Amino acid sequence: MIDLRLQVALITGGSGGIGAATALLFAEAGADVAMMYEKNKQSAESIRKKIVLLQRKALSARGNVQNPSDCEKTVSKIIQKFGRIDILVNNAGIWEDGEVCEIAPSDWKRTLDVNLTGTFNMCRAVIPSMKNQKYGRIINISSTAGQRGEAFHSHYAASKGGIIAFTKSIAVELIRDGIWVNCVAPGWVKTEMTARTLRNSIQRKKILETIPRGKVASAREIAGSILFLASSLSDNIVGEILNVNGGAVLCG
Repeated sequence: MIDLRLQVALITGGSGGIGAATALLFAEAGADVAMMYEKNKQSAESIRKKIVLLQRKALSARGNVQNPSDCEKTVSKIIQKFGRIDILVNNAGIWEDGEVCEIAPSDWKRTLDVNLTGTFNMCRAVIPSMKNQKYGRIINISSTAGQRGEAFHSHYAASKGGIIAFTKSIAVELIRDGIWVNCVAPGWVKTEMTARTLRNSIQRKKILETIPRGKVASAREIAGSILFLASSLSDNIVGEILNVNGGAVLCG
């Protein structure tokens, strides 16, 4: 029912976790896919090859979302190859811990630069072309931490809360240009980023007790909600924060 044929998607943080799962699901739905990654070239190339096997065009491009120039160059490269960008998924992010008085200013800045400013940088680079074609879908990835806060992760929670406010702001600003902006806020997800925490049996038990569904989500389950917001099924959804957390946080 969801058909993304003739559409081009750009996914940041596309070499692993939610980004990789989204890239593959988009390709299964018919989209051509470009992935922006910073470090894991081998993984990005592996995902690219899988997309090609699905008979879709694919590109992996190295770049740092903290750097506006990298974002602009990557977007230019993708438009040169594919002719357009219809969907942007701002997924690149980091998750670090620390008590508030022990977080170094450099750590605070790095988290906000990657998670929040990186989202801004990519939007700023992609939106002009979406305006020219009078169509676009932007899906930003936040977190339950951005909705309720998260002790010992205040810099992460602040960055994800910022993404929510940013999403709501530009959604209203851009919808008359034919650009839909929405946000997905996952809870706990099995990814490389959370693997160390989830391997700890005591911590895992505590985490599962907070999830009414009783299960930590797979990356593909999060990707499904992103695919929905990228499709025409969500045409009347603007500036929404879609909670995908197994019932752990109930807020709209």
